[in-house]
Amino acid sequence: MRRVAPLAVLLLAAALALGASRPVTDDEVNAVAANLRCVVCQSLSVADSPSETARQMREIVRERLAAGETPAQVTAFFVERYGDWILLAPPRRGFTLLVWVVPFVGLAVGLVVVALALRRWSRPRAAGAPAAPGIDAATRERIRREMEQHGR
Repeated sequence: MRRVAPLAVLLLAAALALGASRPVTDDEVNAVAANLRCVVCQSLSVADSPSETARQMREIVRERLAAGETPAQVTAFFVERYGDWILLAPPRRGFTLLVWVVPFVGLAVGLVVVALALRRWSRPRAAGAPAAPGIDAATRERIRREMEQHGR
């Protein structure tokens, strides 16, 4: 019986080690890979890229998920290796906060400029103000006469 106990423990440990890797679906791999930038294509995610490097990165994701790591841990592995650049959506902190703030600031400034332009264009002219700046009174009178001649 003393010989069977160590053998049983060894077999149990081997079975647990082999059973530690779980089957990982393509959806799980793609969920993680969709957040990572392909280092070759750069404008595509690892999930969408047809490059060989992206295929290798997907395999690394699959292996790490099968080994029991969480998606956050797998993502952290790639961030540690490549930096925040590897993330398609950069974190909302530090310098990368500008990526999230600048578009909204630009949109707000653009709306203000459009509102001011519309207000200026729709405002009625003050009485006595020239109809067209830069045109003298003689030219304006000539234009008025020609418009009357042509029936307008």
